[in-house]
Amino acid sequence: MISAVIPTLNSAATLAATLEALIPAVVEGVVRDVIIADGGSSDHTLKIAEQSGANVVTSETGRGQQLRAGAAQAKMPWLLFLHGDTLLDPGWDRDADRFIEQVARGARPEQAASFRFKLDDSRFRARALEVAVDLRSSLLKLPYGDQGLLISRALYNEVGGFRPLPIMEDIDLVRRLGRRRIHMLTSSAVTSADRYRTDGYCKRIVRNQGCLFMYALGASPERIAKMYGR
Repeated sequence: MISAVIPTLNSAATLAATLEALIPAVVEGVVRDVIIADGGSSDHTLKIAEQSGANVVTSETGRGQQLRAGAAQAKMPWLLFLHGDTLLDPGWDRDADRFIEQVARGARPEQAASFRFKLDDSRFRARALEVAVDLRSSLLKLPYGDQGLLISRALYNEVGGFRPLPIMEDIDLVRRLGRRRIHMLTSSAVTSADRYRTDGYCKRIVRNQGCLFMYALGASPERIAKMYGR
């Protein structure tokens, strides 16, 4: 039913846990295909991917390019795009299966779905950021890539899929889908907070919002990538 596509770049520290969280869905037959789209890892990422039995696709570095390459190799009618440092909550597969079934029988329109944002950090600042992201996702229907994206192959192809952008590939695709074609699931995608802890929450949030603001004003992803340090 679902092909999971995971872009990686030196993701050895987190990839095993991300894949482990998919095991129950694989056992139940919800996820039948796992693709690691690697952008040139120099650590043990590829070894972990191969030992897990996932299919490995290599491409140029850049999430947009990697996601596009991974989707091209997917075999199932539904695609789940998931970052390599994100763990889906237990029971996510039932949530996703229910959503897919509703779309299939016409109980809801053809839509893509994302998960609630959550960080693996117990501090208050993490909870505050999660509340802010929930508001953005529910009101603006603007989930980011670290919230995952579940989308049918038909809808993915209809909107043109991921573009080979160096940054903002997630926002680019969500904007082409439009608010009416985004549904927020009740399950959470738990993302590593290492970058927030390393950079500092305020600095990281300001930089992320600055990139989004530049993109909204029409700045090219290439220019934003230079500012973002990609």
